[in-house]
Amino acid sequence: MNIADSVGYHCDEADLDSSRTEPMSKQFHANRVPTESAWRSWDGTPMFYRAWLPEGRPEGAIVLFHRGHEHSGRWQDFVDRLDLSGFAVFAWDARGHGRSTGERGFADSFGTLVRDADAFVQHVRAQHGIATHEIVVVAQSVGAVIAAAWLHDYAPPIRALVLGSPAFRVRLYVPFALPLLRVLLKIWPKLSIRSYVKGKLLTHDPIRQREYDTDPLITRAISVRVLTGLHDTGTRLLQDAEAIVAPVLMFTSGDDRVVKRRAQHEFFRGLGSIRKEEAVLAGFLHDIFGEAYRQLPITRARRFILSVFDNPQPMPDLLVNDQYGQRRTKYDVLARPATRLSPRRFGHALMRLALATIGRLSEGIRLGQRTGFDSGAMLDYVYRNQASGLTPLGRMIDRAFLDSIGWRCIRQRRANVTALLGTAMRHVAKEGRAVRLLDIAAGHGRYVIDALLANPGLGAETLFRDYSMANLEAARQLSATLKLSRASFEVGDAFDAKSIAQIRPRPTIAVVSGLYELYPDNAMVGASLSGLAHALGSHGYLVYTNQPWHPQLEFIARVLTSHRDGAPWIMRCRSQAEMDSLVGSAGFEKLSTVADDEGIFTVSLARRVDTEGTRPA
Repeated sequence: MNIADSVGYHCDEADLDSSRTEPMSKQFHANRVPTESAWRSWDGTPMFYRAWLPEGRPEGAIVLFHRGHEHSGRWQDFVDRLDLSGFAVFAWDARGHGRSTGERGFADSFGTLVRDADAFVQHVRAQHGIATHEIVVVAQSVGAVIAAAWLHDYAPPIRALVLGSPAFRVRLYVPFALPLLRVLLKIWPKLSIRSYVKGKLLTHDPIRQREYDTDPLITRAISVRVLTGLHDTGTRLLQDAEAIVAPVLMFTSGDDRVVKRRAQHEFFRGLGSIRKEEAVLAGFLHDIFGEAYRQLPITRARRFILSVFDNPQPMPDLLVNDQYGQRRTKYDVLARPATRLSPRRFGHALMRLALATIGRLSEGIRLGQRTGFDSGAMLDYVYRNQASGLTPLGRMIDRAFLDSIGWRCIRQRRANVTALLGTAMRHVAKEGRAVRLLDIAAGHGRYVIDALLANPGLGAETLFRDYSMANLEAARQLSATLKLSRASFEVGDAFDAKSIAQIRPRPTIAVVSGLYELYPDNAMVGASLSGLAHALGSHGYLVYTNQPWHPQLEFIARVLTSHRDGAPWIMRCRSQAEMDSLVGSAGFEKLSTVADDEGIFTVSLARRVDTEGTRPA
């Protein structure tokens, strides 16, 4: 990727002095009065939001994500000072905050909040008729990490992102606080702690300090699940900021006592955005947009927002990322043997020895060594999630194996594939068309069978395709056991575009799960998608998976083997934006994405644009 130099900005004491012609802490009258509305998130949880709407068609939209502990009402001063009356502005109360429902400060995971963010924007789009590319997101602190994770995992094509003091690393003043909290979380899964943050740590403005300390809607508690998830999500974003390609303006507080500045600079340096700007505000405390001289960053944000609407930033060409860029470099490093003197080489050798000896007591490890850890048989074993092995020790090893982070997320991927297949099936039936499913790399077919069982009465026909006769036979037996009719089975190459395009009768829904992640070459994936586009025809649905990130790529490459002749299992993660670009180039329009809590696997639903180039109603 060709990344332009970032634009840096530093606010020093002279900047603060020059701004004293207008006291930025003065209280503005509420020039824009918000409407107050309710919406339901992806799991049905009732949520609250405020909307500042212009008269007539908005010039664009701004979506606001508040800091941890806060709520949407705290944005009123920012909205007035921003002075963009032609723009629609939306701000939520996050789950468990403000006037939204939920246990105070609690969420099942940080990923739950990220998925809430996606659901909120989807609601804004549907309810107010605003396209994603017309949206700028402005977010502070914890909200900034939620917004950044949403861009990383879901790759929405928003206009730009403005971040204020993102909380990639929270200052925890108790030694070894994070490891201790992780231990306590095992004992008390719903453990919460009370925040040490007071108004004086956020702003020099005494009025804002008093408002924060006395506001009854401020949530003092924070779930330990959310706190540890915030740290882990921050780690992921620091390691893989390159996946974010939207224009970004980031403000950093020069005297922040709540979060660490070094992590913010690391994130900014790694961003894949062609346009990115960093403003370091000397003397500012954590609450960038609530500081005594907040008009300085708010004015800067206003200029940036108007600029990205006046001069839209073209999307970088992500289809060449299989040849260039950080992800290709990582793949090439993993494809080469580790250097002889590498300490990790010795550790990986010990792990291979352990798997080949005591590890063979585990049924799952034996199966992976026999068929490949990425084989259809291995995935079906992971889906069943029943520990098995020789002796109690073998079953204990197998349980640990099945509970590894990758396999846990594989099972969540299965659930997400099943759910989106069900959505596609119901859409097709509602449109009065025959429900005909095609899986071009079915393996044992379990997730498709799950979807068929969960959506009876649609008269669905299914074609299971796979390169392996053994996989097809397993899928056939499973279908027979569950008494599924109208299923056929066919040996086929998932990358043979011509044979896929000629499948008849035409499927109305296609699914590709766990396949493209195994192959680094975009030309191969593009050919497969092209074949699917021709097979489906106009308005056909596609469910596809992706692996934007994985924390164990090196371990997998150095220790585990693939189904392809026992070769090392080496993967090149595709950013969600890259995967969506491949799908879009084949003639599909993405409708939605779901990510697991760790951001490892995504499942997306797309629809084929019709042959005349128009989109379905």
